[in-house]
Order: sequence, then C-alpha cells, then structure tokens
Amino acid sequence: MDVFLPTPPDWTQPATHAYQFNCPHCHAPSGSAQAVWINRRSPVYSEGHRRKWQEFYHCSCGTAWWAWSSDRPPADIYRGCDS
Repeated sequence: MDVFLPTPPDWTQPATHAYQFNCPHCHAPSGSAQAVWINRRSPVYSEGHRRKWQEFYHCSCGTAWWAWSSDRPPADIYRGCDS
C-alpha cells in the first residue's frame, strides 16, 4: 500500500481520533499497524506556521484510527543501548 495515495483507502472512513498515538481499542503502537495512510492533501497550520497532517492507521485488531503528525512521539534512537 502506498502511504501517499491521493485518495483515502476505504478503511479510513470509520477511523476515530486517537489522542495517545496508539490504537484506542487494543493500545498497539502505530508501528505495528497493518496499513498507514497520510492525508497530505489537507495540511493544518499551527502556531509558527508549522504544518501537520492526519495520519491514519489500520490496526491488526481491525480498528482504524488517526492522529495528528505533530502528536507522534519522538523516535527512541537509543533503544537497546545500555548507557
């Protein structure tokens, strides 16, 4: 699946807004989603003219959810390090 398709896939239609950036049903992280689509056609501008997009996730439990790109937690680049 192409995350940048111009039209939304059908599974995005029942998506609910997740405020914790994980599946609101089973709490799986976004990285374990079986499909992702980013709505790049309608950015929202926040303070400081920063853009954010709706990121849609289709969880393996069957739940479709979305969150703002600006709410995505930072990547843990030190995962697995002992120091």
